[in-house]
Amino acid sequence: MKRLVALAFVALFSMSAMAQQVDLRRKITVSGSAETEVTPDIIYLSISLKEYLKDNNSKKKVEITTLENQLYSAIQSAGIPKENLTINNVSSYNNVIEKKKNPDFLVSKQYRLKVTDLNKWNAIVGEIDPKGVAYTNVESYDYSKIEALKKELKIKAIQAAKAKGSYMVEALGDKLGSALDVQEINNESYPVPMYANVRMKSMAYAADAEAAPAPEIDFKKIKLNYSVTIVFEIK
Repeated sequence: MKRLVALAFVALFSMSAMAQQVDLRRKITVSGSAETEVTPDIIYLSISLKEYLKDNNSKKKVEITTLENQLYSAIQSAGIPKENLTINNVSSYNNVIEKKKNPDFLVSKQYRLKVTDLNKWNAIVGEIDPKGVAYTNVESYDYSKIEALKKELKIKAIQAAKAKGSYMVEALGDKLGSALDVQEINNESYPVPMYANVRMKSMAYAADAEAAPAPEIDFKKIKLNYSVTIVFEIK
């Protein structure tokens, strides 16, 4: 009997606690969003240089050092800091070994260059022997003030949701209370860069290589869109 009374007491206490946890506040759920587009101002480009034989004559090889010097000189002329250029792979050691084994081995090197102005990139490519350029493409890109922009958009999205909630509850003769819950939705999009040739073909084997112009790159803008869903109390 005592056991039954104890169980009944526990059940009654549990039901009472659950009743106390029920949120009886009136609420409204609204959403807000903000978006913008920006043009990338940080572009990472890759370029591969490769030795080649003039007229297929091994005695008339254009050395990788000659091509590298052209690249360094072009970068300096463009006013780009030298630290913006880095070697993009670790195959240089293997190139040296292969070259010792076979004097006719054609060395290649890949580089990564950070630029903020694509017009400078076109000028740089134009100063390098086109037959020594195996390929070049866009690796990635970004916007220098992206974090500040994200913060600004998130604030605007929250403000938009609050403004919507205010006029909706005011239409009911009530007032908007405090936010009870906030959920963020990230819809930012980094489009694939669009340019004349998606990947420049090897200039070394192009029939009109020496007359080939530098690629005209036309970037799509980075689109940022942030949405929030907020639950407000109605007073």
